Amino acid sequence: MPPIQVAVCGPRHATDIEATNARKIGRLLAEAGATVLCGGGTGVMAAVAEGASSAGGLVIGVRPDTDPDRTCEGLSVVLYTNMGEARNAILVWSADAVIIVGGSWGTLSELALANRRGNVPIVSIGGWQILDSDGKPVDSAVVASTPRAAVEAALSAVQRR
Repeated sequence: MPPIQVAVCGPRHATDIEATNARKIGRLLAEAGATVLCGGGTGVMAAVAEGASSAGGLVIGVRPDTDPDRTCEGLSVVLYTNMGEARNAILVWSADAVIIVGGSWGTLSELALANRRGNVPIVSIGGWQILDSDGKPVDSAVVASTPRAAVEAALSAVQRR
């Protein structure tokens, strides 16, 4: 059976906290033997690639364009889709679990696609939460407070399936 594939999604303009969390998540996923999927660009994508590759992990970047100059370091493989934001669907549908780090409109789209997919564990750390009409959180994602908790939640949810 192939390794577990975990998509890590987050903003291209990441805060220091988001980048630190993503870097730690990447390292922890690599140490657990998971393949990391990301957008292959800047911000959270670059941080998770750096963390995973520094631990010897396999990192696949799913790019919205065809420009090799716009990819981040640390990628093992790059898929150039030339599909713009439609690549978010490829990223989410290729994952056994999705970890959301922080929030941006593109990240919200990935969260929505993962929710729409319905059969993939979603973990959020410092990211979007979906609220119902009464303003209460919808149980669409496990909310984690640390990178370790996010990785453990994602991997254990995949193993239970």
